[in-house]
Amino acid sequence: MSNLYFRDIDNTNVCIVKNIKLKPGQDKFIETVEECLEEAKAYHEWHPVAIYSDEEIIGFAMYGSFGSNKDTWIDRIMIDQNFQGKGFGKIAMTKLIDIVSKEYGVSVIYLSIIEENNIAHRLYESIGFELTNERDPNGELIFKYTR
Repeated sequence: MSNLYFRDIDNTNVCIVKNIKLKPGQDKFIETVEECLEEAKAYHEWHPVAIYSDEEIIGFAMYGSFGSNKDTWIDRIMIDQNFQGKGFGKIAMTKLIDIVSKEYGVSVIYLSIIEENNIAHRLYESIGFELTNERDPNGELIFKYTR
């Protein structure tokens, strides 16, 4: 599992990434990869990436930094249903925090989740994200990570 890494989405991996499947019921917690890629096309601040383990695509993530304050978000992360429950999500988030904080030169990173997503809530708190008691414009709970 230490061979987990990220690659930009391009014509060599986009079809596989678009076929990432979540477990039944998880789709209510996050947009589809297709919707994320459309959003990244419209807002160039978003940086979508494929998550690999060795040479196999196991997930998708999207992050970005906005405004003069450099508000930096890990906005989407999903692990394909065939790779869930194996620790990949926690490893991917930990590595993504390092990448994002270095790429944007920030020590604070935000994310948001739908309130009912208890598994994500526990995962993010176990990594060090703290609930801010604020909500984003969609009503999702906002979490903050400080290095």
